[in-house]
Amino acid sequence: MNNLEIGDFLQSGFDLKEHLAQYLNLNQKELDEKLSKGQENMSKLHPGSFNEVDITAFYENEISYAHLFDLASWHLGSSQYIADTIRLLKMFAAGNVLDFGGGIGTHALAAAGMSEVEHVYFVDLNPQNREFLLERANRLGVSEFISVHRDMTSTGNVQFDTVICFDVLEHLPNPSEQLSIFHKRLSKNSVALLNWYFFKGNNGEYPFHLDNKEMIENFFVNLQSNFIEIFHPFLITARSYKPLNLNKS
Repeated sequence: MNNLEIGDFLQSGFDLKEHLAQYLNLNQKELDEKLSKGQENMSKLHPGSFNEVDITAFYENEISYAHLFDLASWHLGSSQYIADTIRLLKMFAAGNVLDFGGGIGTHALAAAGMSEVEHVYFVDLNPQNREFLLERANRLGVSEFISVHRDMTSTGNVQFDTVICFDVLEHLPNPSEQLSIFHKRLSKNSVALLNWYFFKGNNGEYPFHLDNKEMIENFFVNLQSNFIEIFHPFLITARSYKPLNLNKS
């Protein structure tokens, strides 16, 4: 297995800029310009209020490559923070790993190189994200440990030993329901690594985040009823949980 270490991410984001430039056939100047405007250009695509069906269609069909630049800019510009999320993953990841809403694939790639991990199931609605992840995994020598999926249904009946869901729940119209889906698919000794940011920003800078108060309350009721937090020492928003009330042998 080709181990991808924390130092590799801090140095280059697992060769992220090189991969993006090759994947999209961009020169360095073009790439830097698109990265500098990543969040701004992504925010411009926001269509206003939309229902659950619209959200799925939007992420799958409308955002195209804009999401790659937005996420790449964030991961490269916040490398110390992202590195700690990889350290968290290294602390807990084992067996079958689900990376739900995996984006540019940083955590899926890191997990695929960890000795305790058997297989990584990368799930993302955006076809460009899925295609880019496959290309990156091949370049980094971990493609045999990763499979790519549009949704959890296509992963079959796999019970997951580790769930990664970073910077996704705040985009879902019913994050409590997603917690329940995770709970049903978690193995007996599993761990879920989660974070959320149910806040549109002081000036609306995060238009894709949902912040309905009833939705948030339902989410926390579900979380506190079905999961118990496991302490970890990293000063990041991501938190670790083990599922409760599992009727599995």
